[in-house]
Amino acid sequence: MANPAAPVRHLVLSRPQTTVDTLRGEIVRKGLHLLIALVPMLASFNLSATVALLATGTLFYVFAEKMRITGRTVFIVSDLTVLASRERDRGHFVIGPVTLGLGAMLALLLYPSTAAAIAVYALAFGDGLASLAGKMFHTPRIPGTRGKTVAGSLACFAAVLLSCLRLTGSPWKALLLALAATALEMIPVRDFDNLLLPVGTGFLATQLLGR
Repeated sequence: MANPAAPVRHLVLSRPQTTVDTLRGEIVRKGLHLLIALVPMLASFNLSATVALLATGTLFYVFAEKMRITGRTVFIVSDLTVLASRERDRGHFVIGPVTLGLGAMLALLLYPSTAAAIAVYALAFGDGLASLAGKMFHTPRIPGTRGKTVAGSLACFAAVLLSCLRLTGSPWKALLLALAATALEMIPVRDFDNLLLPVGTGFLATQLLGR
C-alpha cells in the first residue's frame, strides 16, 4: 500500500521557498554539515573504523534518497532531506550528503592526520559557516561565483584561519591555508565543493607541513 505522506513530501520539496524557508533549510543543512567536524577526533581513535562509518552512512543515505524520490520514505532521513533541501534540488536526488561523506573520506585516505584534520575542518567550518553567513548577512555578491557573498567568504576565511592556527601553530601557514580554502570555496561547483575544498586544502596542508 502506498504511503499517503509521500506525495506531500514531494510537494514540500517542489514548492518555491520563501526567505524564511531558505534560511531555516540552510541552518538545518549546515548544522548537519558541521557534524563532519567530529571525523578527525574519531579517526584519531580508529582510522579504519571511521572510514567504514562514513562509507556506511553515505551508502545508507543513497538508499534512503532513492526510496524518497520513488515515493517511499525512510524514518527521519527523508524528512531531514526535505527540510534541508535547496530549491534547486526540487524533484532530484539530493547529492550534497554524498559528496560531503566522500570529501571527508578522501581527506582521511589521502593525507596524513594533521593535514586530513585541516581538510575536514575546512569542509565543516569553512564551507558550513560560509553558507550560513551568506544567507544571514546581505552583503555584495562576488562576480563570477554564482552568488557567493563577501560575508560568506569572510566567514570561511576566519573559520579556516582559526582552525589552522590551532593545528599548525604557524600564523603564516594558517594564513596561506585560509586564503586557499576561501578561494576554493568561491569556485562555483555547487555540491561538488564538498570534494574540491577538502582535497585542495589537504593537498596544500601536506605540502606546507610535510606530515
